[in-house]
This record gives sequence, C-alpha cells and structure tokens, in this order.
Amino acid sequence: MKHKLIICNWKLNGNKNFIKKYIKYLIKNYFILNLFKLSIAPPIIYIDYISKLIKNYNITLTVQNIDKHIQGAYTGEISIKMIKDFNIKYIILGHSEQIKYHNETLKDIFKKIILLQKYNFVPIICIGENYNEYKNKLSIKTCKKQINYLFKNNNIINNKNIILAYEPIWAINSKNNNKSNLLNIKHITKIIKFIKNYLNKINYNKNIKIIYGGSVNTDNINILINIKNISGLLIGTASWNIKNFIFLLKSIKLK
Repeated sequence: MKHKLIICNWKLNGNKNFIKKYIKYLIKNYFILNLFKLSIAPPIIYIDYISKLIKNYNITLTVQNIDKHIQGAYTGEISIKMIKDFNIKYIILGHSEQIKYHNETLKDIFKKIILLQKYNFVPIICIGENYNEYKNKLSIKTCKKQINYLFKNNNIINNKNIILAYEPIWAINSKNNNKSNLLNIKHITKIIKFIKNYLNKINYNKNIKIIYGGSVNTDNINILINIKNISGLLIGTASWNIKNFIFLLKSIKLK
C-alpha cells in the first residue's frame, strides 16, 4: 500500500480556515497516511501556507497547473520559476478542465512537460476521452492520439519520473462510475491495459506510472485501486471533505 500515490485535487476550493481544519484532522489521522504517498493539490495561493503546516509530515504538495511561458506579460499566470521557490514535487498538466475552460492544446501540454523536466518536477499528465468518444467506442483511438503526440518520436522527453493519469472526462464529477456499473469498471481496466501495453510498444513502459482519476468514491475505490498497473489515484471532489476523505482511505483494502 505504501507504493500507492494519492493526489487530492482541491480545484477551486478552500480558504485559510478550511485549510487549518483540514490539515489538523489529516494529521490527527496520520497513521492512515503512512500507508500511502499522499500529495495535496490546493489553489496556488495557499501553497506556502500549507507547506508550513505539513513540514514535519510525509505529505507532498502538487500544483494544479503552470503556464507554458517562463516569464513575461501573461497576466494571471503562474511560472515554473515561481514554483521553484516552494517545496513542490508534482504538477498536474492537461487536466480536462484546463482544456475545456482555457482551450489548452496538446501542443501547450507538451511545452509544459519540457519545462517541468528542465526544472526537475514530476509531471502528472492527464489523458482521456470525452463522453461522445466513449459512447462511440473511440476511447483507445483518442488515448493513442494523445500519447503519440506527447511521447512518440519526441526523444527530447526524458521518460523518468513521469506519471500518466487516465481521467475519462465522462467519469469526472459523475455517478456513472460506481460499483454496480461493472461495464465502466471493465472499460477502465481495458483502457489502463491498453495504455500500459502501448507505452511498452513505444519504449516508455518501464518508467511511466499510471494513476486513475474520475469520480472515485467509497463504492468503487477498492475496485479502481486494485486494477492491474494502477499506481494510485487522482481524487477530486471526494477529497474536499476531510472526514469523508479519511473514511475513504480507511476503506481501501489492497489485494
């Protein structure tokens, strides 16, 4: 269980009062955290505040996104060089909400991967299909296209310390992905297997870890985390309520 990575993506949630209570309860239940590699992805303005609260604990910090530029006239953006000032391990790239709301492209994501590797951060690269692609049985084709653009024939990418997050867009913030819906679980297992095999085919298999994200809850977490080749989970909504999140972690039983 110690090898499983759990990323808590708070998205656009939290304030200092929320954080203080969250971290206090988290530390109170620290025994359960020792069973995982836990990383918190808060809104960027709270990175420094949280880092001081968790400095004596084995909890890392993740940044939700960075800009593709290092510096310049890019109002509202966060530079990789700014992140260097803090104790950050992971940075999420290519999340579907960045693509949906900020028109991020595969070209943008690739530029960010190069930046992260130059500055020695671990990228968590999100890939996955939308609902129409899922329904029209285009999931593998979509994931293959994304992997090809980001990895295949791009020798500039060092494939050490890369995490690939399979996040089917149709599963994010939905109730589709529950224990009773075995079709979705079978689909997820199938896609994870394809990703692993395809990475092997293009010589990236040995170093890239695969995690899953998309409506993780108490009904499905044991099934999802025990899927072969899964190295962890990227948890959004289910990580926002700290008591429910600890309950979620306590419910995990690895096979």
